[in-house]
Amino acid sequence: MRHPISLKQEFLKKWILGLQRCGFSSKKSTSIMERKKAIKLSADLAMASTRNGTTCWSRALITNASRDHESKILAQQILGPESQSLKKASSTMPPVICSRRIRSKKILKRSCSSHVRRVRKIALPQKVLSANSVAKRLVQKRTNILKSLVPGGEYMDDISLIEETLDYIAYLRAQVDVMRFVASASEVVNQNSD
Repeated sequence: MRHPISLKQEFLKKWILGLQRCGFSSKKSTSIMERKKAIKLSADLAMASTRNGTTCWSRALITNASRDHESKILAQQILGPESQSLKKASSTMPPVICSRRIRSKKILKRSCSSHVRRVRKIALPQKVLSANSVAKRLVQKRTNILKSLVPGGEYMDDISLIEETLDYIAYLRAQVDVMRFVASASEVVNQNSD
């Protein structure tokens, strides 16, 4: 994991560059909705390009930004020359990179689980079984919610989801910190100009 300060600096640099490429440096008039969309898209793409498309969530953000024609053009403007390399990275890498070890564990777990279930049903009382099933359902429900929150999460296994979520949270925290700093700096500038 990179140092938070260098992460914030790189995000800010890419975000400002993306906003400039969108035309915010020029004085042309745009609607509030167009500005909101461009700011959000440039922030998401700056965050994903700061990660260089090496994680599932960063590739999912780039892919989602390129879905419709208008957003695709805006994404290409924001990413500039690096849009091609990031798009290649997001298209060539599979949504989830599972190691053979994880797959082997899952296969082993599946083959052993049917035998274990038969033994447990005989040995455990009904109250314990229902508590286990309630806990499993609760964990599954929360995992599904987490998969819907993390970009590309619906394609991840549980272990990858936790790793990607931790990484995504760190980058979201950096994004929020930078945006707060920019907002407070603009307030100070506006107060001094009055």
